[in-house]
Amino acid sequence: MRQLYYLLHNGKNNNLTYFARNYLREMTPNCLYRMQLKRWLDKLEQRPDKAYILKRVDYYCRLTPETAYDHSKWIEESVELRHQQVAPKKVYYFDAKEIARYFPDRLRWILLKGDITHVPDVPVVVKSRPLGVDVANSTILKLEKVRHFLFVDDPKPWRQKNNKAVFLGDIGYRKPNREVFMNRWFGHPMIDAGTTNLVESHPEWQKAKLTISEHFDYKFIMSLEGNDVASNLKWVMSSNSIAVTPRHTVETWFMEGTLQPNYHYIAVKDDFSDLEERLNYYIEHPDEAEAIIQHAHEYVDQFRDEEREKLIQILVLKRYLEITNHQRLSTL
Repeated sequence: MRQLYYLLHNGKNNNLTYFARNYLREMTPNCLYRMQLKRWLDKLEQRPDKAYILKRVDYYCRLTPETAYDHSKWIEESVELRHQQVAPKKVYYFDAKEIARYFPDRLRWILLKGDITHVPDVPVVVKSRPLGVDVANSTILKLEKVRHFLFVDDPKPWRQKNNKAVFLGDIGYRKPNREVFMNRWFGHPMIDAGTTNLVESHPEWQKAKLTISEHFDYKFIMSLEGNDVASNLKWVMSSNSIAVTPRHTVETWFMEGTLQPNYHYIAVKDDFSDLEERLNYYIEHPDEAEAIIQHAHEYVDQFRDEEREKLIQILVLKRYLEITNHQRLSTL
């Protein structure tokens, strides 16, 4: 019964709707989208937030004509847009092709699917890239958005929530930070912690999944990086709870690298040793806690304009394709 309840009320984006929409898009001739490219590009000049849009484009695509890389190797590894394979990881294909179909399908790219935490030696299109290094070869698009981009309506004020933090997620070989957290805080009265998968060395850690709305009972929600970023960060920051995490090491379309610790989220040490101290501080200083929530909501709001988000993606991919294919848009 619990599994059925979770299935019906988990609060996540509907995968069936997502795939139905994208398979319908696949049946639409690409030429109809390419005819709309100029109209989309013209929108930029009409928008009062043009400077903001271009700043976002610069952030996602650091590639320039002067970026040094082996172009012959890029040609060898790249494919024409029309020959991009669907499988595996269909969501990456669908999200990338939603934007790519506006461009001539003879152009080439490298779409690197999956949770990427390194920078390749040739220019690629990715969902995620590491922070703190030269990322010119990693151009970000809004990929796997059905899982990662979810904003919520949380009706419960922060002061009415439990003085506890909650973590419920899976632990795998690429998530050692989560195991560090569980070893340190499982069973603590201020931390409701559990795993959604069975850890053989700690079977007591496994708990039933919580719906998103059930997380709203807690003042603090742990948002711990997994294979790349924490997939719950977007909806946590749109709720009236506060995201708690060490400083980020990877970023996506959400621009995690621009988030400010203790302004947009509560920052803790990498080993989580100060977690209880940090939670108690904000419990005792509710005005500061509510300021973080307000700042998080303001940050999330910049991603809610769907037309602007699509325009930014088109401009990002346009820059990537022009530079890597050595062609200006006017000659495409």
